[in-house]
Amino acid sequence: MIDLTVHEDVLSKAILCAKENNIVIPTFAQMRNPVKYVPEKIKKAMVGVGTWDIDPINLFRITWKNEPTLKGGTFGGVNFIEIPSELSGVKARILVLIGKWFPTGCHKVGASFGCLVPRLVTGQFNPYEHRAVWPSTGNYCRGGAFNSKLLGCKSVAILPEDMSRERFEWLQKIADETIATPGCESDVKEIFDKVWEIRRTRPDCIIFNQFEEMGNVLWHFHVTGPAIQEVYEAVKTDNSRLSGVFFTSGSAGTMSAGDYIKEQYPRVKVAVGEALQCPTILNNGFGGHRIEGIGDKHVPFVHNVKNTDMVAAIDDNASLNLLRLFNTETGRTFLEEEVGVDAKCLADLSLLGISGIANVLGCIKMAKYYELTENDVLATVATDSAEMYHSRIEELAEAEGSYTKELALRDYWHRLASATTDYMEEFTYETRKRVHNLKYYTWVEQQGRTLEELNAQWYDDHYWDDIHKQVDDIDALINEFNEKSGVLASL
Repeated sequence: MIDLTVHEDVLSKAILCAKENNIVIPTFAQMRNPVKYVPEKIKKAMVGVGTWDIDPINLFRITWKNEPTLKGGTFGGVNFIEIPSELSGVKARILVLIGKWFPTGCHKVGASFGCLVPRLVTGQFNPYEHRAVWPSTGNYCRGGAFNSKLLGCKSVAILPEDMSRERFEWLQKIADETIATPGCESDVKEIFDKVWEIRRTRPDCIIFNQFEEMGNVLWHFHVTGPAIQEVYEAVKTDNSRLSGVFFTSGSAGTMSAGDYIKEQYPRVKVAVGEALQCPTILNNGFGGHRIEGIGDKHVPFVHNVKNTDMVAAIDDNASLNLLRLFNTETGRTFLEEEVGVDAKCLADLSLLGISGIANVLGCIKMAKYYELTENDVLATVATDSAEMYHSRIEELAEAEGSYTKELALRDYWHRLASATTDYMEEFTYETRKRVHNLKYYTWVEQQGRTLEELNAQWYDDHYWDDIHKQVDDIDALINEFNEKSGVLASL
C-alpha cells in the first residue's frame, strides 16, 4: 500500500511552495479524462505554453490525450497509431499508444508523477529541504527531473553512463544533479548500489525507485489502462476481439495497464517482453543490451507476475536496425516502393522509439504464436519516439557506412518480415511462480523488502486491488491541497 499518512507540519510547507510557484496539481481523474474534468481556466492557461516548457501548467499535460502538437495544445482523444498489415506481416490489428506528446516526449512523466505527488500532498516530502532521487535506465529520471522542476522540488537523476547522448544533454539543463552509473541499459544493480550509498550519506534525499514504488502501478492502472480500452472501443468492429497486450518490462509499471485491461476483457493475454541479450524472465539469464527504456537482471517488485501470461525476448539488433529503417530517407523509400507502406504510416514510424519498436515486434510474435486473425486486436505503447535516438542512428552509420537500399532490404526481411515465435514461453502456474520467486534475490536479500509482503503479492487476492483503490483517496488529498494553496481559485 502507498503510505498516505499526513504530516501537517511539512504539508504546510509544501502548500506554501505551491503558492510561491503558482502550482496546481492535477488529479488522476483529470489525467484519465482531461476533456471532461480539467477546468476551463486551466485549458486557457495552456494556450501559448510549449509542452516541454518549465511551467507548472504542464502538469496537466501528463495524459495520453494531449493534442499532437508541441506548442499551445489542449486535449483531444488518445494519441495512437495502427501498424498496417503491409508492415507487420500479420492479419491482427496492432494499436500503439504514442508517448511523444507527453512533456519530455515520454510517458514516464506519468509514472514519476504517481510516485512524487502522494508524498507532496501528504507532507512526506518537503520541497524546501528534500531532494527527489530518480534511479532510472533513462526516461524515468527525465520524467522525474521534469516533474520536480514543475513542482518546485530539487532532483537527482541517476542513469547508466552508456545511455544515449540526448538524454544526458537534456538532463544537464533540467536536473539539479545527474549521476552516471557504470554500464548499460541492463545494469540496474549498479543503480541500486548508488541508491544505497545515497541513503547512507545524504539524509536530505528521498528515493523514488520506480521498480518498487506503487505510485508507478497506480498511474498506469488508472491512466494507461483506460486509454488502451478507449482506443480499442473506438476502432473495434462487430467481429473484433481484444486478444492481447504486450509491454517490454522496464520498471514493469506499464504491466499494470495490462492488469486493468484484463479486468475489463478477461480473455486477454498479457505478455511481457525483454531483450534477447539479457533473458532474465525467459531463462534466468544476464548480459547487456541496447533496447533503451527496459531494464534487466531482476524482476521489478511492482510486476504482478501472477497476472502475466507470456514472455517474449526481442533481439536488440532488430530494434536498433529497424529504428534506422524507419527514420532514414533510404529506409522509408524502400518501405514505400517495395513494401507498399503508405505516406501516413511512413510519417508515423518516427513516433516509435527503440522500446516502442520492440513492443511492436512483440505484438507480431504474439500474433504469430496465437495464430490471430483480422478479427483480433493487440495493443501496446511507444514510451517515447525516435527523437531521443538520432545518435544511435549515427552510430550505426559509423559502424556500417551509409544506409543503402541493400541494407534496408536486409533489415526489413531479416528483422521484421522474418519475425518468428522463437524465444517465447507461455506461462503456466509453475512458470509464473518461478518468475515471481526471482524477486526474492533482489528485493528481500538486497533491497530490504520483507518476505511477508513478497508472499502477499502472490497469495493475498486483495493485495493489488487494495493498491488500485487508493486512487480515490489520493485524488481527494490533491483536491484538498489545491484548495488550501488557493492557486486554482486565483487563476
